[in-house]
Amino acid sequence: MSQSSRGINLTAQRRRASTRAVRWLTGVAVAALALTSCATGASDAPQPKNSDYGPGAEMKGQLQILGFGTGDEIATARYDLAKKAIEPATVKLVQGDLDVQQFLSAVASGKPPALIYANRDQIGTFASRGAILPLDQCIKGEGIATGDFDKSALAQVSLNGKIYGIPEFNSVQITQANGKLLKSAGLTLADVNGSSWEKVTAANKKLTKTEKGKLKVIGYDSKLPEFLPLWAKANGADLISADGKKAQLNDPKVVEALTFAVGIYNDQGGFGKVKAYRDSADFFGKGNQFATNVLGAMPMEQWYVNVLNDVSPNAPMAFDTFKSRTGETLAFSSGSAWAIPKGSTSAAAACRFAKTMTEVDTWKAAAEARVKLRKADKKPFTGVLTGNTKADAEIKAMVTPSGDAKWDAGVAAVYEAKDHTFALPANPADAEFKTAWQDAVNRVLNGQQQPQAALDQAQKEAQAALDKAWSEWKDK
Repeated sequence: MSQSSRGINLTAQRRRASTRAVRWLTGVAVAALALTSCATGASDAPQPKNSDYGPGAEMKGQLQILGFGTGDEIATARYDLAKKAIEPATVKLVQGDLDVQQFLSAVASGKPPALIYANRDQIGTFASRGAILPLDQCIKGEGIATGDFDKSALAQVSLNGKIYGIPEFNSVQITQANGKLLKSAGLTLADVNGSSWEKVTAANKKLTKTEKGKLKVIGYDSKLPEFLPLWAKANGADLISADGKKAQLNDPKVVEALTFAVGIYNDQGGFGKVKAYRDSADFFGKGNQFATNVLGAMPMEQWYVNVLNDVSPNAPMAFDTFKSRTGETLAFSSGSAWAIPKGSTSAAAACRFAKTMTEVDTWKAAAEARVKLRKADKKPFTGVLTGNTKADAEIKAMVTPSGDAKWDAGVAAVYEAKDHTFALPANPADAEFKTAWQDAVNRVLNGQQQPQAALDQAQKEAQAALDKAWSEWKDK
């Protein structure tokens, strides 16, 4: 999910991101047959050699790219530089999110695109199915500085010691709250930043407002199902082992985290009521939940700070980092990655394009473009998290005080969160693993199971998928 847009473009991008997540899981299920044999056609194609990459590599033909869009200045500034870097080769950009079925079918037929832009948690599954190439030769030939990348971002695209994607962007969570509602209830950010689950529960009850049985103010939104990894980590547990081989979904601390986070909704009348009210809000517009004083607080990705500043600069916002139960800043890292499909007919150009899109000078040029536009709009520049630590430092230096303490506090929280991230390690059953734990959370939210039973079932499903995927990987 890109956090590159300034506001309106970001709105569309976020809506597409939500659709993309559903499409991804559905696509994997429907395309299961293609996944198990997707490299059949591509395996017959000649694969690139070391000498095919690097300064002397011949740039030719047309580079077809799936999954990337040029919706804002961060995208277009980098895209223009990358296009120029591969001349005389040209680019055919298929705008929109990556269509998993379309991609896997193309690989299976031996006619893959030259380059794809995917979520980082898709890379492990694509790699295990032989749909994308390891990028060791590409990285060495083009001299891509992998040491510059955020460690958690690089870990998400690495499998069995090989790198399969060039990461970009980092989404991290911070605590976002309505300062006016907090003050009216006699609360502070310390009550809702996650450091004390007892305080969050109490604050939720204080902030929640109902009228004739209808929810009028959501006290606290624990952001399930997607933030279960964050709540589990805050409680000292990981959903999966560091080597990506052992599911840990029914760890008592995970069960406790899910029980707590679901309890936040139960205290407001149930997830169904909260979701219905939440979905009715103008989330990306001037009528958002904070501007209209109908949401107390929630952990949320940092890109929403930019949205809120853009559409409702006078909203009574208050920001802090998200905290673990031991009081430490914590964030769950996610983002995108470039990957080269097996059978790509323009691997050399694809590699250089990915390198150019993610190198420090390119990010700086994109950030300068945004700064210029923000100045023209008389709005502050809130920074960009790139997934490249050197680029992040350069861009952070471009951020100047806005003159409004609440937005400066938001930006400060974002940059602090960036330095305290974790990520789920890549594994060859990425899609199945994610489906298992998200289905478990949804069963609890829908009242079909209790947390322990749901996570026991998810544990069995996830471990079976991991065992099968790793076994097949070993046999290759």
